[in-house]
Amino acid sequence: MTATEPAASDAMAADASPQPAPGATPPRTPLVARAAAELVGTAALVAIVVGSGIQATGLTEDVGLQLLANSTATVFGLGVLIALLGPVSGAHFNPAVTLAEWWTARRGGAGVDARELAVYVPSQIAGAIAGAILADAMFGEPLVKWSTHDRSAGNLLLGEVVATAGLILLIFGLARTDRLRFAPVAVASYIGAAYWFTSSTSFANPAVTIGRAFTDTFAGIAPGSVPAFIGMQLIGAVVGLALVAVIFLRGKTNAG
Repeated sequence: MTATEPAASDAMAADASPQPAPGATPPRTPLVARAAAELVGTAALVAIVVGSGIQATGLTEDVGLQLLANSTATVFGLGVLIALLGPVSGAHFNPAVTLAEWWTARRGGAGVDARELAVYVPSQIAGAIAGAILADAMFGEPLVKWSTHDRSAGNLLLGEVVATAGLILLIFGLARTDRLRFAPVAVASYIGAAYWFTSSTSFANPAVTIGRAFTDTFAGIAPGSVPAFIGMQLIGAVVGLALVAVIFLRGKTNAG
């Protein structure tokens, strides 16, 4: 046996080790790097959503085509961002996901602790605001102009509960079944579908909701509509975790 053989075996064993779940937040990654990944990732996501909305409305007056363009750009952009930044921070880009992971960690699962929660959420919110301003700057819009797009109707709020519950169910269901490697495709595909099957076009993200209030464009939301949207998203997260607990119920192992 050569001196290099044990090292190769150790590397293979390390590669085969289970990955953390549900957010796939890697151990030993510096918190500052994870915070930067969450800030940049959320900023890029909002820039994609807002920027593609501005581009779409400039190219066509057909609202259906505008939504198609907006949702298509979001699907591809979100998938790339998850694939790129997932190994760094878990690619949450969403306080609802981070809060859900913190809750599962408190109950003995893997996930972020209170300190990480306190860093992730502000980073996501700051990134979302920066992303909206960046998109407006790229298209020559006022850098900050509060949206006038009212989204306070009850049916839209119900849509946010459904959209967020489905997102949490998907992410944590993938974690429970050890299939988080499919997250870039699965999560992006779900958000793309939810654009169309939910009445709210699936914000499903408190940070993104806040960021989109800063732009009076296709993807904007009036500041007065933001608190109710966020409240429904948090309710949706609770519903999603409850569904995970029921659907992916772990059986007891018989002793002896």
